[in-house]
Amino acid sequence: MLIPIKAFHAAKGRLTGWLPDPDRARLARWMAERVVAAAQPLPTFIACDDDEVARWAESLGAQVLWGPGLGLNGAIDQGVETVARQGADHVIISHGDLPLARDLSRVARPGEIVLVPDRRRDGTNVLSRPCSITLAASYGGGSFGIHLEAALATGAPVTVRIDPQLSIDIDTIEDCRHPLVAPVLHPILGEAMPL
Repeated sequence: MLIPIKAFHAAKGRLTGWLPDPDRARLARWMAERVVAAAQPLPTFIACDDDEVARWAESLGAQVLWGPGLGLNGAIDQGVETVARQGADHVIISHGDLPLARDLSRVARPGEIVLVPDRRRDGTNVLSRPCSITLAASYGGGSFGIHLEAALATGAPVTVRIDPQLSIDIDTIEDCRHPLVAPVLHPILGEAMPL
């Protein structure tokens, strides 16, 4: 399991002004903890370039893959190479902002590439693939279409998994207000979360 995690204090920038900075950091950390828990019992690797995130990852028993200056895509590509060198034959890459994540191991299918798009079919929330297949990380706007096209070009079997829980990530105020998400966030954020 490979999870890239941005510095908590810098995460969820699109919620600035709606959610105070300490609460945005708390939200980012809480979601990342949910994703790490959902990865169990798989060996978990956290790609990061922030000391606080590294300490947090180690406290959860995850292995830190340090990648300063690589950016999201570079950190993922380097992370896949590292886990493959350590003997993994398959990798699941998940964003750390999936508040409803559970049982991420069920996404993997031996010999197949599995893509879980976000609910807008724009981003790639989870991507599972054999380490032997070269598939460069292309996260950012429109990543689902880019990843799908690249996956099909490999000739490997490709599955697009529409998952009501894994398709929900938190980027915007609208995401926080989603009817499946708001009840989960209220106990975490309390009065800090505006209606």
